[in-house]
Amino acid sequence: MKTTAAAMGLALMAGMAAAQSRPAITGISHMCLYSGDAAASDHFYGHILGAAKAEDPFDAKGVRYYFSPAQFVELVPLPGEHSISRMACVAWNTEDAGALRKYLQSRGVEGTSDVRSASDGARWFEVKDPEGNLVRFVQPGNAFTMPADAKPIGTHIIHVGYLVHNRAAEDHFYREILGFRPYWFGAKQPGSVDWISQQVPDGHDWLEYMMVGDGSDVPPSKVDQRQLGVLNHFSIGVPNMEQVVDTLYREDRLSGRYDGPKIGLDSKWQFNYYDPDGTRVELMEFQPVSKPCCSPFTADSPTN
Repeated sequence: MKTTAAAMGLALMAGMAAAQSRPAITGISHMCLYSGDAAASDHFYGHILGAAKAEDPFDAKGVRYYFSPAQFVELVPLPGEHSISRMACVAWNTEDAGALRKYLQSRGVEGTSDVRSASDGARWFEVKDPEGNLVRFVQPGNAFTMPADAKPIGTHIIHVGYLVHNRAAEDHFYREILGFRPYWFGAKQPGSVDWISQQVPDGHDWLEYMMVGDGSDVPPSKVDQRQLGVLNHFSIGVPNMEQVVDTLYREDRLSGRYDGPKIGLDSKWQFNYYDPDGTRVELMEFQPVSKPCCSPFTADSPTN
Protein backbone atom coordinates (compact mmCIF):
# COMPACT_ATOMS: atom_id res chain seq x y z
CA MET A 1 0.00 0.00 0.00
CA LYS A 2 2.82 2.38 0.88
CA THR A 3 4.52 1.62 -2.40
CA THR A 4 1.30 2.22 -4.32
CA ALA A 5 0.66 5.51 -2.47
CA ALA A 6 4.21 6.65 -3.17
CA ALA A 7 3.84 5.81 -6.85
CA MET A 8 0.56 7.69 -7.02
CA GLY A 9 2.18 10.69 -5.32
CA LEU A 10 5.06 10.69 -7.77
CA ALA A 11 2.64 10.43 -10.70
CA LEU A 12 0.62 13.34 -9.35
CA MET A 13 3.73 15.47 -8.91
CA ALA A 14 4.90 14.59 -12.42
CA GLY A 15 1.50 15.57 -13.81
CA MET A 16 1.60 18.91 -11.99
CA ALA A 17 5.11 19.60 -13.25
CA ALA A 18 4.04 18.82 -16.82
CA ALA A 19 1.07 21.16 -16.52
CA GLN A 20 3.31 23.94 -15.18
CA SER A 21 6.05 23.61 -17.82
CA ARG A 22 5.62 26.20 -20.57
CA PRO A 23 5.76 24.85 -24.13
CA ALA A 24 7.86 26.85 -26.57
CA ILE A 25 6.41 30.05 -28.04
CA THR A 26 8.35 30.43 -31.26
CA GLY A 27 7.07 33.51 -33.09
CA ILE A 28 4.20 35.37 -34.71
CA SER A 29 1.47 33.38 -36.42
CA HIS A 30 -0.78 36.21 -37.62
CA MET A 31 -2.72 39.35 -36.82
CA CYS A 32 -6.50 39.53 -37.23
CA LEU A 33 -7.90 42.79 -38.57
CA TYR A 34 -11.37 44.11 -39.30
CA SER A 35 -12.11 45.16 -42.87
CA GLY A 36 -14.87 47.58 -43.83
CA ASP A 37 -14.36 47.19 -47.60
CA ALA A 38 -13.40 43.73 -48.83
CA ALA A 39 -12.49 44.88 -52.36
CA ALA A 40 -10.24 47.69 -51.13
CA SER A 41 -8.58 45.36 -48.62
CA ASP A 42 -8.01 42.76 -51.34
CA HIS A 43 -6.28 45.34 -53.54
CA PHE A 44 -4.07 46.47 -50.67
CA TYR A 45 -3.04 43.07 -49.29
CA GLY A 46 -3.15 41.14 -52.56
CA HIS A 47 -1.67 43.68 -55.00
CA ILE A 48 0.26 46.32 -53.06
CA LEU A 49 1.72 43.97 -50.44
CA GLY A 50 1.64 40.98 -52.81
CA ALA A 51 0.32 38.43 -50.28
CA ALA A 52 -1.40 35.23 -51.44
CA LYS A 53 -5.15 35.13 -50.79
CA ALA A 54 -6.71 31.97 -49.32
CA GLU A 55 -9.71 30.72 -47.38
CA ASP A 56 -9.68 31.03 -43.60
CA PRO A 57 -9.88 27.68 -41.75
CA PHE A 58 -10.54 29.51 -38.46
CA ASP A 59 -13.49 31.66 -39.60
CA ALA A 60 -15.80 31.01 -42.56
CA LYS A 61 -16.38 34.76 -42.88
CA GLY A 62 -12.69 35.55 -42.92
CA VAL A 63 -9.97 35.53 -45.56
CA ARG A 64 -6.23 35.09 -45.20
CA TYR A 65 -3.38 36.87 -46.97
CA TYR A 66 -0.18 34.84 -46.69
CA PHE A 67 3.31 36.35 -46.76
CA SER A 68 4.92 32.95 -46.26
CA PRO A 69 3.70 29.37 -45.72
CA ALA A 70 3.49 30.05 -41.98
CA GLN A 71 2.54 33.74 -41.53
CA PHE A 72 -0.47 35.73 -42.69
CA VAL A 73 -2.97 38.47 -41.96
CA GLU A 74 -6.53 37.36 -41.27
CA LEU A 75 -9.24 39.81 -42.34
CA VAL A 76 -12.76 39.53 -40.97
CA PRO A 77 -15.77 41.76 -41.78
CA LEU A 78 -16.18 44.84 -39.62
CA PRO A 79 -19.13 44.10 -37.32
CA GLY A 80 -22.15 46.38 -37.14
CA GLU A 81 -21.37 47.40 -33.58
CA HIS A 82 -17.69 48.13 -33.20
CA SER A 83 -15.16 50.33 -31.44
CA ILE A 84 -12.60 52.55 -33.14
CA SER A 85 -10.07 49.69 -33.11
CA ARG A 86 -9.56 47.65 -36.26
CA MET A 87 -7.39 45.03 -34.54
CA ALA A 88 -9.32 41.83 -33.81
CA CYS A 89 -6.54 39.59 -32.45
CA VAL A 90 -2.84 38.85 -32.27
CA ALA A 91 -1.66 35.26 -32.63
CA TRP A 92 1.56 33.52 -31.55
CA ASN A 93 2.86 30.11 -32.58
CA THR A 94 3.44 27.43 -29.94
CA GLU A 95 4.62 23.85 -30.16
CA ASP A 96 1.69 22.55 -28.06
CA ALA A 97 -1.55 24.52 -27.72
CA GLY A 98 -3.13 22.14 -25.23
CA ALA A 99 -0.14 22.11 -22.90
CA LEU A 100 0.21 25.88 -23.09
CA ARG A 101 -3.43 26.32 -22.10
CA LYS A 102 -2.86 24.11 -19.06
CA TYR A 103 0.27 26.08 -18.21
CA LEU A 104 -1.61 29.40 -18.30
CA GLN A 105 -4.33 27.97 -16.08
CA SER A 106 -1.70 26.71 -13.63
CA ARG A 107 -0.38 30.29 -13.44
CA GLY A 108 -3.81 31.65 -12.56
CA VAL A 109 -4.76 33.03 -15.99
CA GLU A 110 -8.55 32.99 -16.33
CA GLY A 111 -10.81 33.01 -19.36
CA THR A 112 -8.92 30.63 -21.66
CA SER A 113 -11.14 29.18 -24.36
CA ASP A 114 -11.29 25.50 -25.21
CA VAL A 115 -8.66 24.24 -27.64
CA ARG A 116 -10.13 24.21 -31.13
CA SER A 117 -9.09 22.41 -34.31
CA ALA A 118 -9.18 23.64 -37.90
CA SER A 119 -9.38 21.89 -41.27
CA ASP A 120 -5.69 22.56 -41.92
CA GLY A 121 -4.72 20.61 -38.80
CA ALA A 122 -3.98 23.65 -36.63
CA ARG A 123 -5.01 23.69 -32.98
CA TRP A 124 -5.48 26.92 -31.05
CA PHE A 125 -7.09 28.62 -28.09
CA GLU A 126 -7.79 32.23 -27.13
CA VAL A 127 -7.46 34.39 -24.04
CA LYS A 128 -7.53 38.13 -23.37
CA ASP A 129 -4.44 39.91 -22.11
CA PRO A 130 -4.72 42.46 -19.26
CA GLU A 131 -5.52 45.25 -21.75
CA GLY A 132 -8.46 43.25 -23.13
CA ASN A 133 -6.74 42.33 -26.41
CA LEU A 134 -7.72 38.94 -27.82
CA VAL A 135 -4.60 36.75 -27.99
CA ARG A 136 -4.43 33.42 -29.82
CA PHE A 137 -1.88 30.69 -29.33
CA VAL A 138 -1.64 28.49 -32.42
CA GLN A 139 -0.11 25.07 -32.85
CA PRO A 140 0.43 25.18 -36.62
CA GLY A 141 -1.09 22.59 -38.92
CA ASN A 142 -0.21 21.96 -42.55
CA ALA A 143 1.95 24.68 -44.10
CA PHE A 144 0.27 26.78 -46.78
CA THR A 145 1.58 26.30 -50.34
CA MET A 146 2.51 29.69 -51.74
CA PRO A 147 1.42 30.06 -55.39
CA ALA A 148 4.17 30.59 -57.94
CA ASP A 149 2.86 34.03 -58.93
CA ALA A 150 2.77 35.44 -55.37
CA LYS A 151 4.89 38.56 -54.90
CA PRO A 152 4.96 39.29 -51.17
CA ILE A 153 6.95 42.43 -50.44
CA GLY A 154 8.46 40.50 -47.54
CA THR A 155 8.12 36.98 -46.18
CA HIS A 156 8.57 37.45 -42.43
CA ILE A 157 6.26 39.31 -40.04
CA ILE A 158 8.90 40.29 -37.49
CA HIS A 159 6.81 42.16 -34.95
CA VAL A 160 3.36 43.33 -33.93
CA GLY A 161 2.54 46.33 -31.78
CA TYR A 162 -0.49 47.75 -30.06
CA LEU A 163 -1.67 50.34 -27.56
CA VAL A 164 -0.79 49.69 -23.93
CA HIS A 165 -2.00 51.78 -20.96
CA ASN A 166 -0.56 49.71 -18.10
CA ARG A 167 2.98 48.42 -18.57
CA ALA A 168 3.13 46.53 -15.27
CA ALA A 169 -0.01 44.53 -16.02
CA GLU A 170 1.17 43.61 -19.53
CA ASP A 171 4.64 42.73 -18.24
CA HIS A 172 3.12 40.34 -15.71
CA PHE A 173 1.31 38.50 -18.51
CA TYR A 174 3.89 38.58 -21.30
CA ARG A 175 7.18 38.63 -19.41
CA GLU A 176 6.56 36.97 -16.05
CA ILE A 177 4.08 34.30 -17.15
CA LEU A 178 4.85 33.76 -20.85
CA GLY A 179 8.57 34.44 -20.71
CA PHE A 180 8.93 37.19 -23.33
CA ARG A 181 12.41 38.78 -23.17
CA PRO A 182 13.40 42.49 -23.24
CA TYR A 183 14.66 43.67 -26.64
CA TRP A 184 14.66 47.51 -26.90
CA PHE A 185 12.83 50.62 -25.69
CA GLY A 186 12.75 54.22 -26.85
CA ALA A 187 10.88 57.51 -26.93
CA LYS A 188 10.53 60.75 -28.85
CA GLN A 189 11.26 62.92 -25.80
CA PRO A 190 13.90 62.52 -23.07
CA GLY A 191 12.45 61.12 -19.88
CA SER A 192 9.55 59.39 -21.65
CA VAL A 193 9.05 55.78 -22.73
CA ASP A 194 6.89 55.42 -25.85
CA TRP A 195 7.87 52.02 -27.25
CA ILE A 196 8.85 48.89 -25.34
CA SER A 197 9.79 45.77 -27.29
CA GLN A 198 10.10 42.20 -26.03
CA GLN A 199 10.91 39.08 -28.02
CA VAL A 200 9.12 35.77 -27.82
CA PRO A 201 10.90 33.37 -25.45
CA ASP A 202 11.90 30.90 -28.17
CA GLY A 203 12.56 33.04 -31.24
CA HIS A 204 13.34 36.55 -32.48
CA ASP A 205 9.89 37.95 -33.36
CA TRP A 206 8.73 40.60 -30.95
CA LEU A 207 5.83 42.46 -29.38
CA GLU A 208 5.98 46.24 -29.14
CA TYR A 209 4.04 48.07 -26.44
CA MET A 210 2.83 51.36 -27.94
CA MET A 211 2.57 53.25 -24.69
CA VAL A 212 -0.17 55.81 -24.01
CA GLY A 213 0.19 57.38 -20.58
CA ASP A 214 2.19 55.42 -17.97
CA GLY A 215 5.57 56.93 -18.89
CA SER A 216 4.67 58.13 -22.38
CA ASP A 217 3.97 61.76 -23.26
CA VAL A 218 0.98 60.63 -25.38
CA PRO A 219 -2.22 61.23 -23.37
CA PRO A 220 -5.10 58.73 -23.73
CA SER A 221 -7.49 61.58 -24.63
CA LYS A 222 -5.57 62.20 -27.86
CA VAL A 223 -6.03 58.68 -29.27
CA ASP A 224 -8.67 58.78 -32.03
CA GLN A 225 -9.30 56.16 -34.71
CA ARG A 226 -6.55 57.47 -37.00
CA GLN A 227 -3.96 57.47 -34.20
CA LEU A 228 -5.04 54.03 -33.00
CA GLY A 229 -4.42 52.71 -36.51
CA VAL A 230 -0.85 53.96 -36.22
CA LEU A 231 -0.36 52.36 -32.81
CA ASN A 232 -1.94 48.98 -33.64
CA HIS A 233 0.29 47.65 -36.39
CA PHE A 234 2.36 44.78 -37.76
CA SER A 235 5.78 44.86 -39.35
CA ILE A 236 7.23 42.95 -42.30
CA GLY A 237 10.99 42.49 -42.34
CA VAL A 238 12.94 43.32 -45.50
CA PRO A 239 16.68 42.95 -46.22
CA ASN A 240 17.10 46.20 -48.19
CA MET A 241 14.67 49.13 -48.02
CA GLU A 242 15.96 50.85 -51.17
CA GLN A 243 15.31 47.74 -53.24
CA VAL A 244 11.84 47.32 -51.71
CA VAL A 245 10.74 50.88 -52.49
CA ASP A 246 12.15 50.56 -55.99
CA THR A 247 10.10 47.36 -56.50
CA LEU A 248 6.93 49.04 -55.23
CA TYR A 249 7.47 51.93 -57.64
CA ARG A 250 8.32 49.80 -60.71
CA GLU A 251 5.36 47.46 -60.18
CA ASP A 252 2.81 50.24 -59.57
CA ARG A 253 2.42 49.22 -55.94
CA LEU A 254 3.37 52.58 -54.47
CA SER A 255 -0.06 54.10 -53.96
CA GLY A 256 -2.51 55.01 -51.23
CA ARG A 257 -1.42 56.43 -47.87
CA TYR A 258 2.20 55.92 -46.92
CA ASP A 259 5.20 57.69 -45.41
CA GLY A 260 8.95 57.18 -45.50
CA PRO A 261 11.37 55.64 -45.98
CA LYS A 262 13.18 56.93 -42.90
CA ILE A 263 15.48 55.70 -40.16
CA GLY A 264 13.62 55.10 -36.90
CA LEU A 265 15.00 55.80 -33.46
CA ASP A 266 15.92 52.12 -33.24
CA SER A 267 18.27 52.86 -36.18
CA LYS A 268 16.41 50.61 -38.63
CA TRP A 269 15.13 51.77 -42.01
CA GLN A 270 11.34 51.73 -42.11
CA PHE A 271 8.51 52.56 -44.51
CA ASN A 272 4.91 52.84 -43.37
CA TYR A 273 1.86 51.81 -45.38
CA TYR A 274 -1.73 52.15 -44.14
CA ASP A 275 -4.43 49.72 -45.17
CA PRO A 276 -7.91 50.96 -46.23
CA ASP A 277 -9.10 50.85 -42.60
CA GLY A 278 -6.10 52.80 -41.33
CA THR A 279 -4.02 49.98 -39.83
CA ARG A 280 -0.31 50.65 -40.21
CA VAL A 281 1.90 48.12 -41.98
CA GLU A 282 5.52 48.85 -41.20
CA LEU A 283 8.19 47.61 -43.59
CA MET A 284 11.44 47.41 -41.61
CA GLU A 285 14.99 46.33 -42.33
CA PHE A 286 16.07 43.37 -40.22
CA GLN A 287 19.26 44.97 -38.90
CA PRO A 288 20.03 48.46 -37.52
CA VAL A 289 22.40 50.62 -39.53
CA SER A 290 24.00 52.25 -36.47
CA LYS A 291 23.66 52.54 -32.69
CA PRO A 292 20.00 52.94 -31.65
CA CYS A 293 18.62 55.81 -29.62
CA CYS A 294 17.62 55.52 -25.98
CA SER A 295 18.72 51.96 -25.15
CA PRO A 296 20.86 49.17 -26.59
CA PHE A 297 19.37 46.03 -28.09
CA THR A 298 19.45 43.29 -25.47
CA ALA A 299 18.77 40.37 -27.84
CA ASP A 300 19.72 39.44 -31.38
CA SER A 301 17.60 40.86 -34.21
CA PRO A 302 16.11 38.55 -36.83
CA THR A 303 18.31 38.11 -39.89
CA ASN A 304 15.80 37.04 -42.58
